[in-house]
Amino acid sequence: MKRLTFQIILTLFLSTSSQAQSKVASYSYGNPATDQYESFGFWAKDGKRTGIDYAYGKREKMVKLHYLGKTKINGDSCFKVQFANQYVLYIIPTGLQLKVIDKTGKYNKTFAWEYEGPVNGIGTYCDVCAHSDEEAMKIIFASYMK
Repeated sequence: MKRLTFQIILTLFLSTSSQAQSKVASYSYGNPATDQYESFGFWAKDGKRTGIDYAYGKREKMVKLHYLGKTKINGDSCFKVQFANQYVLYIIPTGLQLKVIDKTGKYNKTFAWEYEGPVNGIGTYCDVCAHSDEEAMKIIFASYMK
């Protein structure tokens, strides 16, 4: 009985400890709680893409985006994302930021890593969030640019 209990506990421990935690690289443009605010959340687990969130506006309306793959635009390596209405944006890693454009050039913004956690001791710590712009960019390259 002890051996069976030990095996069950060991199996549970190994199965939970070997599972990697999901991570999110968050990037934003503009100031939160304003009409100009936009943000992307690039989710990954074990180097695999698991979802892309896009939020915008004062109330941060959120939509899911579809990953269309790695490509090039204007000579730059990038990946494409698509909205439900078929609108496509190109995400170009540039240094520690993301340049986001559409094919026409009308949409052209640079998004910076967005810290998500306590400010001046107020707020909640985010376990799944990339904790630096370097870590966020590692998620982008490991999961979206390969």
